[in-house]
Amino acid sequence: SHRRIRKMAIICWIPTANRTACVAIRYSIPEEMKKGSVIGNVAQDLGLDLKRLRAGRARIVTGENIQYTELKTDKGILVVNEKIDREQLCGDVTPCSFSFEVILENPMELHRITVEVLDINDHAPVFPNKDESIAFEISESAAVGVQFPLQSAHDLDVGQNALQDYILSPNDYFMLKQHANPDGSKNCEIVLQKPLDREHLPRLSLKVIAVDGGKPQRSGTVNIDVIVLDANDNIPVFNQTVYKASLMENTIKGTTVITVNATDADSGANGLITYSLSKMKGGAAEIFSIDETTGSVSVSGQIDYEKDRKYEVRVEAKDQGGQIGTSKVIIEVVDVNDNPPIINVMSFSSPVSEDTRPGTTIAMLNIKDADSEKNGQIKCSIGGKLPFKIESSLTNYYNLISDQYFDRESVSEYNIMITATDYGSPPLSTSTKLHLKISDVNDNAPLFEKSSYSAYITENNSPGISIYAVSARDSDWNQNARISYLLEDTQVSGSPVSTYASLNSETGVLSAVRSFDYEQIKQFQLVVKAQDGGSPPLSSNVSVKILIQDQNDNPPQVLYPVQTGGSVVAEMVPPSADVGYLVTKVVAVDVDSGQNAWLSYKLHKATDRALFEVGLQNGEIRTVRQVSDKDAVKQRLIVIVEDNGQPSRSATVVVNVAVADSFPEVLSGLTDFAQDKEYNDNLTFYLVLALAVVSFLFITCLVVIISVKIYRWRQSRVLYHSNLPVIPYYPPRYSDTLGTGTLPHVYNYEVCRTTDSRKSDCKFGRAASQNVLIMDPSSTGTIQRIQGEQSILDEPDSPLEVSLKHSLLLLCLFFNFLISYITCIESS
Repeated sequence: SHRRIRKMAIICWIPTANRTACVAIRYSIPEEMKKGSVIGNVAQDLGLDLKRLRAGRARIVTGENIQYTELKTDKGILVVNEKIDREQLCGDVTPCSFSFEVILENPMELHRITVEVLDINDHAPVFPNKDESIAFEISESAAVGVQFPLQSAHDLDVGQNALQDYILSPNDYFMLKQHANPDGSKNCEIVLQKPLDREHLPRLSLKVIAVDGGKPQRSGTVNIDVIVLDANDNIPVFNQTVYKASLMENTIKGTTVITVNATDADSGANGLITYSLSKMKGGAAEIFSIDETTGSVSVSGQIDYEKDRKYEVRVEAKDQGGQIGTSKVIIEVVDVNDNPPIINVMSFSSPVSEDTRPGTTIAMLNIKDADSEKNGQIKCSIGGKLPFKIESSLTNYYNLISDQYFDRESVSEYNIMITATDYGSPPLSTSTKLHLKISDVNDNAPLFEKSSYSAYITENNSPGISIYAVSARDSDWNQNARISYLLEDTQVSGSPVSTYASLNSETGVLSAVRSFDYEQIKQFQLVVKAQDGGSPPLSSNVSVKILIQDQNDNPPQVLYPVQTGGSVVAEMVPPSADVGYLVTKVVAVDVDSGQNAWLSYKLHKATDRALFEVGLQNGEIRTVRQVSDKDAVKQRLIVIVEDNGQPSRSATVVVNVAVADSFPEVLSGLTDFAQDKEYNDNLTFYLVLALAVVSFLFITCLVVIISVKIYRWRQSRVLYHSNLPVIPYYPPRYSDTLGTGTLPHVYNYEVCRTTDSRKSDCKFGRAASQNVLIMDPSSTGTIQRIQGEQSILDEPDSPLEVSLKHSLLLLCLFFNFLISYITCIESS
C-alpha cells in the first residue's frame, strides 16, 4: 500500500466586500498511483461543506496540458486523474511537485493546492549499451595497479532508490575501485592486481553489477571481456639440450645429419622461429649448414676422419622479437675398417679374495689386428663401470688389473666384457667375456636393524615370558655370517642384568627372569651383543630399553582428611552457608600411573544426601542447597575414591561435618560424635581398671619372691661367717670349648667341702653356655650374669616359691591378653 502524507497551510486570508480568500494546501503522494486513488479530502482541509462546493461550482484550474488530478465535488475529495510518473514529470529534480488552483464562485474564493510526488523504486540501474559486453585488450606485460575506467550506470530513481554500489564478480586478477562525484553520482574502474600471463590465461570474463538502495533492491549488470595481448616474454626452447649424431666419413654433401626442433610459447610474430649456426671453431662452419626454417643440419663440406673425428656445432633459434635459444649438436665421425681385432686370453685367475689389493693382475691378454697404420692400432676397453682397468705391458699385450678393493657383499661376481677396437673407418671391434668370482672374508660385523630398541612388558608378569626379539644380519657368507647373541654383563640398580632378563643365543629372544613391579622399577636398559662365526669374530652391540607398563594393582590412598582412631575431627559449616559453600576437600593419591592414577570422587553415604555433593574430579565437598536450622548439627559423609583402572580400585574416607557458627557449638557437635563411642569408652575404662589390678598382683608376687630369695641368701652368709669348720673351695671351672673331649658341652662345677668328708657337697651346674660369671672391675664385689645367671641364690625352690612363680606366670599371660584386647578396641 502507498504511504499518503497530507499537509495543509493557510497562506493568506484577505476579507473584502466580495469575501475573496486565498488558502494553500500541500499533499504528498507516491508516484504510479492508480487512477481514482484518493489524494486528500479538499472540503475538510479547506473547511468547506459539500453544499458550498456545489453552489460555488468548484473547479480545478491548471495551465498544463495534462490534468493529473480531479475534484469530486459531490464527495469533496481530490483523486488521481492520470497515472503520475515522477521521472517523466521532474526527472532528476528533487523534491518533485506540481501545483494547481481550486476556484469557487459566489463569493469567489481561490485556493492553491500543491501535490508532492514521492519516488518509488520502479527503475533498476542501467549501463549504457547494456546488451553489449565491454571489451578490454590488455597486454600481459601490463603493470600491476593500472586502471581501466567503466561507464557509469544510470538509475532514474532518486534518493535511496538511486544507484548505491558497484560489485565485481570474484576473480584473481582485478579489483573494483569506486569514486563518488560531487553531484552524488558514482563511477567505477577495474584495477589490475596480479600480472597477466597470456600463455596461462588468454581470455578472462568479468561481470560488474550496479545495485540501488530500494526495497526491494534492483540491479543492472554489464559483462566485461578481457583479452590478454601477447608480449615477447618467452625465449625459444629446444626439445633437447644436446643432440648427438654419428656420421660416416666421406659422406656426400647434402646428407642430413640431424634435425633440431625449438618451440616458443609466444604467439604471432613473437613465436615465429628461425634457425642458424653460431660461430664454430675450426672448419665446422664450412662442413655443416642448417635450414633456417626446418632446423635440419646437413653436410655441406668434406668429412675427413683423420682430420676431425668429432664435431660440436652450436645451434641458435631466434624469434622475431630478438629472443635467442641455443643448443649443441655433437657429431661423431665413423672411420671405415675391414679387419676386427683378435683377443687371446693368456692367463686368468678366478676366484680372487675380496681383500685383494688394488693393482693385482687378474688376467693377461694378447690382442692383434691384421690391419695396418691406424686401422691396425687397437684400443682396449671394459664395458660398464667396473672396478678394473687395462694396462698395456708389451706390444700387443694387455693386463686386466683390479682398480679398487672388492666387496663380495655388494658384488659377488663380475662379468667383465673386454672390447678391443681398432681405429679403422668404420671401426671394427671384438669382445670377450671373463667371469670372475669373489671369495669371502670376514670383513663385516653383524648389524642390527635399529640403533636401539624399546620393548614393553606389563608389570606382575610371569617369569620366563618373552619380552622382545632382536635381530641382526651379517653380509658375509657361510660361517662368517652365522650370528650368536650374547647379553652384556651390565648392572641394573646395583644387580646383574642377568637377574632381570635372559637372552636366547640363537634366536635373540629376550625373556623376563623375574616378575616386575612398576612401582619399584619403571624401566631398565641392557646391551645385546651380536657376534659372527668368523675368525677372528666380529661383533656389534645394541641397547635395548625395557619399559615396564603399569597395572592397576594399587588402591588410592587418602591423604586428607586423616582418618584417626582416637580423636574425632569435624569440618565446620555455618548455618548461613549458601549453595556451593566449600566444606572441605578430599585429597587422595594413587601410586599407579596413567589412567590407573586418574581418581574420581563419589558420595557413597551421607546423613543428608540432599545437603552435600562431592566434585567428581577434584574431591571438593560443597553444599547443594542453603543450610537451614532444621539440618542436624552432626553430619557424617562417606566418600569413595575410585581410580580409572580396569578393574578399578577404591578407598573409603569418612568425613564428619558439624553445622555450627561458633567453636562451642562445634564442641557440642563433637560431643554428639563422641556419643557413638560411649560404649567403647566405658569398656576401655573397665579394661584399664582390670589392668591396674593385675599389675598390682604381679608386683606383689614379684616382691614376695625377691624377699624370700634375699632371706635365704642372708641365712647362708650367716652360716659362712660362723665358727663352724667349713672350708670353702672353688676349683677352677673346667670347660671343653671345642666339644672334642669327654663332655659334649661346657660345664661349670662348684665344690664345697668341710673337714668332715661325709658332709662334703658336690653340685653339678648347668651348661656354661647358659651360666657364665663375669667380674666387673668397675663395681665392688658385684657379680654380673649373662644368659641365665646362677649364684648362691640358685637353690631348690620351696613349695611357696613354686606356687608364686606359677601365679606370676598366669598373671603375665593375662596381662598380655588385656593389653592386646585394649589395643584392638582402641584401633576399632
